[in-house]
Amino acid sequence: MGTAAARVDLMGGFALYLTGSRSCAAVDDLPRGVQRLVAHLGLSHRPARAAVAGLLWPDVPESQAHGSLRSALWRLQKVAPGLVDVSGGALALAPAVRVDVREFDVWAHSALDPRGDADPVISAGVGMSGDLLPGWYDDWVLLERERLRQLRLHALEALADKLTAAGRHGEAVQAAHAAVRTEPLRETAHRTLMRIHLAQGNVAEAIRTCESFRALLFDELGVAPSPQMEELVFGLRRSPSSRAPARVPGGALSEGPRHRPAHRGPARVGGPQ
Repeated sequence: MGTAAARVDLMGGFALYLTGSRSCAAVDDLPRGVQRLVAHLGLSHRPARAAVAGLLWPDVPESQAHGSLRSALWRLQKVAPGLVDVSGGALALAPAVRVDVREFDVWAHSALDPRGDADPVISAGVGMSGDLLPGWYDDWVLLERERLRQLRLHALEALADKLTAAGRHGEAVQAAHAAVRTEPLRETAHRTLMRIHLAQGNVAEAIRTCESFRALLFDELGVAPSPQMEELVFGLRRSPSSRAPARVPGGALSEGPRHRPAHRGPARVGGPQ
């Protein structure tokens, strides 16, 4: 028995939609066991039926786990016929089913491809979506959630660099800020933002970004930024084309968070005492 095309959303929360030629209807009130089945199949590639039963119902005898899987498949068939392909002892979502995580993977790897253009991925909203299945604490969810979080961060930074190279600084700033919001303590995201400001000639913005991150990092972890971050501003002093006074970025950044002059003007870089 066939099924209408369907969509499974896992990032930001679980949702199942059945999409026809003229409408899209959400499937509500799915039992948690059925949701977990759909989610696992959306994250995997044709797992064996026995492996699915053991993973989703690990705390019961094998026979009971297989019974729970049969019940979940029966319930799913009632509300979304044909959604799951059961063949050869393996399970998979039907080919017509779209999964946001799979689309996100395509988006992220396109952004990471150094040979690719930024245009096909710049407007992809999936790159900015939420965490995988928030509130779910299964081990297989936690591992995939962290993988996707890291993938998003690397993809956003790579996209920002591509846009900067193309002179599209406004869009680059938005991508870099999305990475910063995802992980505020990630130094590479802040360095990406600094490079964009420097590419525009906005030295004060770059210094402000460094200063803000330096204070945050010291407050949260009690450490200073890496030499790579400070080198971004040190380079201004050595560049003959720089218009910024050499003593401002060089002098302020050359000292640790606990030993700085009392005042170096509004462009002073430093963390909390």
